[in-house]
Amino acid sequence: MTKYFWALIPTLCAVALIALSVPLNAQTSEIKPKAPMYSYVANWNIPRSQWGEIEKSNAANQDILEKAIANGTIVAYGSDENLVHQPEQETHDSFWSANSLAGVLNLLDQFYKSGVATAPVFATATKHWDNVYVSRYYNWRSGMFKGAYTYVAGYRLKPNAPDDAVSLLSKNIVAPLLEKMLSNGTIVEYEIDVQAIHTEAPGLFLISYIAPTAEGIDKVDAAIIETLKANPLQGPAFDSMVDFSAHRDELLRTNATYK
Repeated sequence: MTKYFWALIPTLCAVALIALSVPLNAQTSEIKPKAPMYSYVANWNIPRSQWGEIEKSNAANQDILEKAIANGTIVAYGSDENLVHQPEQETHDSFWSANSLAGVLNLLDQFYKSGVATAPVFATATKHWDNVYVSRYYNWRSGMFKGAYTYVAGYRLKPNAPDDAVSLLSKNIVAPLLEKMLSNGTIVEYEIDVQAIHTEAPGLFLISYIAPTAEGIDKVDAAIIETLKANPLQGPAFDSMVDFSAHRDELLRTNATYK
């Protein structure tokens, strides 16, 4: 994904307003919002000497996770290793998703009761934090994906952005492109998330996708550029609502399972 997702065109606020008023069939296909999907993400900064222990811990969790996805408690789970390290930021994370907040919390409760949450390797972490997200725009291919790549682009809305800005950008610009990438196999999952539990100020949203190969990231990059050429109003529309000074990316190596 480009460093500046949908930001390759300079800010033209007047044009951006026109872009939002143009009939959708003149721009691209609108994606309808789905029922909420909640995701719990546990982030850890683990010393390099302990990275092997994290892998062992993830393997030990498989039975709990597989039972939870089989009985419908959750719809997805996985773990990530950060490939582009930053000072004092996470080196690893684990996550799971459910169709309800109760599903997310019930699995968390199982982990606490099983003792997994207090495994010795986690005591070595120099930092730890959790997030709970909710998405209305997401899709995936069922299956288990090992050694895949997750790209996460984080953004913050401008103070004057409309209340439904994330929905507008998702259904008209971001999700249609990622749906195409999903249908042709370039990616196997995507989601557009906001925090369900606001540990940060409202306005944060994340665009993420999982590519089964490294080549998939280049293909998404190329698709973004082509989409902007074909729909020159999309860039200014995105740019008019987003404060790019707060933009950050993550590139992760992922093992994930989707129901």
